[in-house]
Amino acid sequence: MGIALPSVRFGPMRIDGLELQASGEGVPWRATRSEGVEWCLLASDGRGEEAGATVLIRMQPGCGYPPHEHLGLEEVLVLAGGYRDHLGEHTAGHWIRYEPGSRHAPVALGGAGDEACLLYAISRGGIRTLGDQEAAALG
Repeated sequence: MGIALPSVRFGPMRIDGLELQASGEGVPWRATRSEGVEWCLLASDGRGEEAGATVLIRMQPGCGYPPHEHLGLEEVLVLAGGYRDHLGEHTAGHWIRYEPGSRHAPVALGGAGDEACLLYAISRGGIRTLGDQEAAALG
């Protein structure tokens, strides 16, 4: 006989007691189509564009990804710096879970001379970049 567990909706949360110090120096970063945004593939299930992947992402202050929709679940742990999206500001030690179908346009916090945003992300299913009308609906 199993135990019935309540349904839980996850939102951004700060992991108490987690202190991180990460610089991203020495990582073999690869450029993206977005200025000031780089990534490093750690693992992939090898299914092409719809693949699940584990990556490090570095966004320079004020830079970010274009508005997009998650085709599968994505989980993000902020290792350094931070970013802002429709859910608020997420800084080092925050864990965020984006459900399939969720949409956002993350932008790194800060300005020139500030710390870059460094993320550890696990994506299942990839993303779809939003068109102009869809992006405008994000606010």
